[in-house]
Order: sequence, then C-alpha cells, then structure tokens
Amino acid sequence: MEGFLVALAVSFGVIFVAELGDKSQLMALAFATRYRTVPILIGITVATAVVHLASVAIGVGLGAALPTGWISLFAGLAFIGFGLWTLRGDTLTEEEKRKAAKGGKSAVLAVGVAFFLAELGDKTMLATITLATQYGWFGTWVGSTIGMVAADALAIVVGRLLGRKLPERTIKYGAAALFAISGVWLLVEAVAQLR
Repeated sequence: MEGFLVALAVSFGVIFVAELGDKSQLMALAFATRYRTVPILIGITVATAVVHLASVAIGVGLGAALPTGWISLFAGLAFIGFGLWTLRGDTLTEEEKRKAAKGGKSAVLAVGVAFFLAELGDKTMLATITLATQYGWFGTWVGSTIGMVAADALAIVVGRLLGRKLPERTIKYGAAALFAISGVWLLVEAVAQLR
C-alpha cells in the first residue's frame, strides 16, 4: 500500500506540473468556451486514462528489461529534457484551434478524441512511461491520470473566472525548474546505483 501511495503522489505531482502550460491545457481552455465543464472533464479523463494506461504498460516493460541504475540514469536525463521542453512551451496551431472550436454532437466524444490524439507522444505521456519504470504501474497510472485532469480542470476554472490564462512565463519557468530538480535527483540516484 505504501508503494502505491508513493507512486500516486509522485505521479500526480509530476504530471500536474508537466501539464501546466501544455498544449492539452490550452485545449481545455478552448473547449471551455464552447462546452459545459462536466462533459469536458469526462472526455479528458477517459482519454487520459487510456493513454496513460498504455504509457505505464510501456514503462513497466522497460523497467523489467533494464537494470535499475540505467533506468534512473535515463529517467534523470529524460526529466531534464522535459524541463527544457517546458521552457520551449506549447501553442495550439490554427488547425487545433479549429478542431477545438468545431466540436461535434457529443462534447465528451469531441473532447476525448482531441485529447487522446494530443497526448500521444506528448511530454506527459513520456513522463508517465518514465515514472512507471521507477514506481510501478497502478499508482503511476492513477496518479498521472488524476494529475492531468486536475491541471486541466484548473485551466478551465481559472480561464472561466479570470477570462485569461495564468501568467505563462511564471508557469513555464516554475515547471521547468521542478523537472530539472527531479532530473538531477534521479541522476544522483543513478550514479549511486551504478557504482
């Protein structure tokens, strides 16, 4: 049970931070201008649960195949890379904005499909894979799914209350710093394990 709680907490925190300022969060803001909050959150939750279930399966497979020292080394480098990716930032293309605004008959379906496609290969998917190599599948899956939905819910609520995004620069630098700190921590663990 303790391992599950650690995986849940770490995955929630990492994915919540990774999602701040991410393309998916921008999509949630765009959908919030067209649909009610509950269908948006249901679509996001279903899409995220499916993508992150696949992610943890990949992560567990990698974790079983590679020694833990090398996994920690890879994870540390990956997290530093995620920090740099976060600094670069994400924006919605004109086509993605049109898809978000267009919608369909079912808001849940429109949001779910859009989020599923947006998350494939995204940094939150890659971070979930990395976390699963360290913490196991179930806690990572639950924590990463809840973390992403919480971050997107925050975007919807803040977007509706304030009518604008959170200060993008502050979010970008804060998230990048947290990724870098996590990456350095994992690199230190890797060096200790590889000795």
